[in-house]
Amino acid sequence: MQTIAHYLEQDHRHCDELYNLAEASIAGRDWAAATTGFATFLWQFERHLDKEERVLFARLERVMQNACGPTSVMRMEHGQMRDTLRNMGAALAQRDSDSYFDHADTLRVLMRQHNLKEEGVLYPLADRVLQEQADAIIASMDYLERTTADAEVAA
Repeated sequence: MQTIAHYLEQDHRHCDELYNLAEASIAGRDWAAATTGFATFLWQFERHLDKEERVLFARLERVMQNACGPTSVMRMEHGQMRDTLRNMGAALAQRDSDSYFDHADTLRVLMRQHNLKEEGVLYPLADRVLQEQADAIIASMDYLERTTADAEVAA
């Protein structure tokens, strides 16, 4: 049985890989590849946040009967990262690599701190309190990603 922590940590690594590819294109001023790469990263990153917010956090909040606990902090940090990503997208649209990398520095710090909290505290907590539901939770997260991808292809 795969753990929730392992599943979501793999998701973190995949997002990191996509982010690094986009960043390399921006550094090389390959704007077409940068635009495509950033959009790919953004799509995958948003799916990751959706999996956490719509599936994992919702289950944790039900079990813990506390919507003001660690998940509220994670949601707030997700908002900060989304704001920073909007700024990065605007800089990319203007082909302003200096502005992009200024915001990217902020994002790297936010993501590093956020991932440490999730991987060190939240995911192990989820594995403990949601152990019996792990397979169903992972299946729900996979389903969310597949149906989102299918809906976007159909649009």
